[in-house]
Amino acid sequence: AEALEKMNKVDTLIIDKTGTITEGKPTVETVGAFNDALSEKEVLQYIVSLNTNSEHPLAEATVKYGKERNAEILKSDSFSAVTGKGVEAKIDSKRVALGNPKMMEYAKADIASKMKDEAKSYQKQGKTVTYLAIDKRVLGYVVIGDKIKETSAKAIKALQDKGIDVIMLTGDNHDTAQAVASELNLADFKASMLPEDKLKEVEKLQENGKVVAMAGDGINDAPALAKSDVGIAMGTGTDVAIESAMITLVKGDLNGIVKARNLSDSVMKNIKQNLFFALIYNTLGVPIAAGVLFPFFGILLSPMIAALAMSFSSVSVIGNALRLRTTNV
Repeated sequence: AEALEKMNKVDTLIIDKTGTITEGKPTVETVGAFNDALSEKEVLQYIVSLNTNSEHPLAEATVKYGKERNAEILKSDSFSAVTGKGVEAKIDSKRVALGNPKMMEYAKADIASKMKDEAKSYQKQGKTVTYLAIDKRVLGYVVIGDKIKETSAKAIKALQDKGIDVIMLTGDNHDTAQAVASELNLADFKASMLPEDKLKEVEKLQENGKVVAMAGDGINDAPALAKSDVGIAMGTGTDVAIESAMITLVKGDLNGIVKARNLSDSVMKNIKQNLFFALIYNTLGVPIAAGVLFPFFGILLSPMIAALAMSFSSVSVIGNALRLRTTNV
């Protein structure tokens, strides 16, 4: 009930990219080596060996890709996930890190300009490029694609037509984010966002008087979902995201947000109609039942008719509320 009431007032919607705008079914498109230090086969081995310990959707995609190509899984120790950046572990006594540019900074591995240029060609297509570093040297990469849901563009347009500002926040690279935003006609987006950055963005908008809804599906979205005025989780996402949200979209589709807004508008309109009707009815009916017209016109309602009139008031309000069952959202 609280979520429906607040949804009617939302003027800003923040959406995550992976699994919210996109299908959340990433697939590996290519694996490559930046130099002769490792072959592509060895790059894949290290990536799969690291990601075997991770539950991230991108990690699962690389593991599946590796198994299909019979990649050997190397033994890893001291595995750890760095939120919003990537993962690291020790393999054959080497420190191996896998993740985005911020993970490479964390691992003190410098990405050469030539490597960035090679990655950019994929990122401009909306792909995600993840780097592999061994002992502080960036040696390889994996390119992962995730299709945009067919309904995303239409849903975003419908929300914008309702006067809602839609902002995309993603942990992906700027070029990748820009490619996706361009396809969806989204003018407002921010890239390379960590969980705390998304949270700060929600707080900043709220401080500026905005009523903010946040839609996401991952662990990285949980803090922002909990802080937003209306948290909306994709039913296909993580349990943490679902627990942090006020609304869960079972189908994990942005159309669900449009329907939630339409339902909220209908519910609030119906409530106002009922309050108005009850106010007018009681303003007129109670004085008449009390006999205010008797001195002037000799009209006096019997208790039976007054009780019947009061019941009719309640039935009218309930009947109007039941119209919501036939509302097309």
